[in-house]
Amino acid sequence: MKKLLLASTALAFSAGMAMADEINMGVLLGFTGPIESVTPHMADSAEMAWAEINEAGGILGGQMIRSVRADSTCIDSSAAQAAAERLISADNVVAIMGADCSGVTMSVLQNVAMAAGVPMISPSATSPAFTTTESNGLFFRTAPSDARQGAVLANIVMDRGFDTVAVTFTNNDYGAGFANAFVENFEALGGTVTSQVAHEEARGDYSAEVGQLASAGGDALVILGYVDGGGSMLRTAYELGAFEQFFIGDGMFGQELIAATGEAIEGTVGTLPGVEGPSADAFAALGEANNVLTDSSFTGESYDAAALLAFAAEAAGEATPEGIAANILNVANAPGEEIMPGELARGLEILREGGEINYIGATNVELVGPGEAAGSFREHVVEGGEFVTIRFH
Repeated sequence: MKKLLLASTALAFSAGMAMADEINMGVLLGFTGPIESVTPHMADSAEMAWAEINEAGGILGGQMIRSVRADSTCIDSSAAQAAAERLISADNVVAIMGADCSGVTMSVLQNVAMAAGVPMISPSATSPAFTTTESNGLFFRTAPSDARQGAVLANIVMDRGFDTVAVTFTNNDYGAGFANAFVENFEALGGTVTSQVAHEEARGDYSAEVGQLASAGGDALVILGYVDGGGSMLRTAYELGAFEQFFIGDGMFGQELIAATGEAIEGTVGTLPGVEGPSADAFAALGEANNVLTDSSFTGESYDAAALLAFAAEAAGEATPEGIAANILNVANAPGEEIMPGELARGLEILREGGEINYIGATNVELVGPGEAAGSFREHVVEGGEFVTIRFH
């Protein structure tokens, strides 16, 4: 397979103004902060979609998509808003692939994007709050809600014979929403949650939080956080002998977590949005051919978000925020010809000829209106220092 023009080349001229035949699209992710180890792979995956489109001649009669990256930090809403404002006012982006973490995503949406009328597709903002948030039709996401993930994880924990657990979560919208969903579903199944303790990111010592959790008891510890804080919580709990079995959510998936926790993470079970089958296989092959790491958190969702923005512009006949926002659902769902990873050029051709597409993408995309996406979850366990997939839910 011919290699695509990827980020290093596509962004070579990103400091300057876009040329007349270029369309600027933003990539707003936490390149610093608690998920900085996974966001480069997300950005590369999004830009792989745009590079695939540019290789095929671009959109709207030959206009190239130019990616403009900005740092959401994941946790600093003020910094994320400032970054989004620069993307819109200085870089003239017509849409944003992002943001990532739920708290900063909500802040950008409500304080920047809605005021400017710029659409966003987040690959990873999974807070249940987005399902009912009014966005004027500007916010979409390709990852399913934590309301669903909480239910899946609760069933996994119970199925493995743990009916009494302690829960810790990162102290933001993502962590709180995920924890609430897990606890509600776990207790509905007859389980007991002995304690719920919020933790902050980037702290050097988590022994106090671990002590509080351990004193309440529990046969396992459920950690709903990020690689940084959540990983430190796991390692501390293991080293202090507070817990032996751990369960984690999607924010902690990544080889960096295994490297940071060593033997402590062996046997840990977790969940992550994901699919199996032809779409996942096609995306993995595309990533391998283009030196993009696709077996990481939310890479497929990032590729899909970027592709949808480009398809929506083509369907609208214009690369404007209004046109893109109005056509995202049209290209994402049935009816229409199914489009898989690596088939973006065919999808554009169908749209140019007046046809309809049903974008399947890397993650079997199905958008349930603005703010919500259907989807499945991958159950995995750490064995021999590797994440091993068990099944899909």
